[in-house]
Amino acid sequence: MKCKNLEEVRENIDKIDSEIIKLIAERGDYVLQASSFKKDEEGAKAPKRVEEVISKVREKSEMYGANPDIVEAVYREMISKFINIEIKEFYK
Repeated sequence: MKCKNLEEVRENIDKIDSEIIKLIAERGDYVLQASSFKKDEEGAKAPKRVEEVISKVREKSEMYGANPDIVEAVYREMISKFINIEIKEFYK
């Protein structure tokens, strides 16, 4: 979609941000569910799984025309924060 002005660009970015936030919240719900199936902190860290996810999102980013380095950085940070949440679940 070609925007006519900066206001229209910002409105579209805001809409996309809302969708991204909803999807992050949904992903977070699944992360919490996953933590109930894991036995310990190492299960939460799951470095092999992290690298599998990173590989997949890099591939998908190229499919959709996104910068793979940006997508990887965002995912690494998000995964790190979710791992911290999972670990906290073990100490409740």
